[in-house]
Amino acid sequence: MVKKVLIVDDEKPINDLIRSYLVKEGFTPLSAYTGEEALELVKKEKPDFIILDIMLPDMEGIDLCLEIRKTNNSPILFLSCKSEEIDKIVALSVGGDDYMTKPFLPGELIARIKAHLRRQKSVSQNEQTIDEDRYELEGLIVNMQTHEVIADGQPVNLTAKEFDILQLLMKNPKRIFSADQIFELTWKTNHLEGDSRTVMVYISTLRKKLEINPNNPKYIINIRGVGYKFNHQLLES
Repeated sequence: MVKKVLIVDDEKPINDLIRSYLVKEGFTPLSAYTGEEALELVKKEKPDFIILDIMLPDMEGIDLCLEIRKTNNSPILFLSCKSEEIDKIVALSVGGDDYMTKPFLPGELIARIKAHLRRQKSVSQNEQTIDEDRYELEGLIVNMQTHEVIADGQPVNLTAKEFDILQLLMKNPKRIFSADQIFELTWKTNHLEGDSRTVMVYISTLRKKLEINPNNPKYIINIRGVGYKFNHQLLES
């Protein structure tokens, strides 16, 4: 099945350039030049992958990502002229899966798209074969197959990356993961400087969504100077 890739960039030369490379690689490109057009295409076409510019004429790419994540879990790769670490952290923390700065190499962009789509297919296939796919513990229910999470009796909406991190920790409850290891295992790529900060942002967001008292977490525990682990005693009780 041909994969549909949505390009959201108001600079027509860049949009056209990406389209041409996508066509050569056998993808079906969709183009949007504003956030409003992007939301319409996401709803109508349900793209398999989204390339999203940070700066758009009618809204910030960050805000658009948050809107898209309400209905679509396809991988999102941000494009930006900004190369500051904080910009990358914010983009990833709102539901983005990857980040590239302009100017970029089209070949690298295509390689990243293919890598994310391969990983998504692999995760989908693995979920279909999970036997122990439901965890019920004190105040928290997690269904690994459907990605449903209920905390303190209320449904919780996690981004794809937030769920990946939670699943990694819950399935390896006695193992302590450093921030760098979490990044490499979740993003399936070698970590770079600043990626540890990205993981810290995700852990903080997860705690706010899952914990009754995020400042005194009972699920995701910080082992000072080492990393993070899931409270295995809750799983064994």
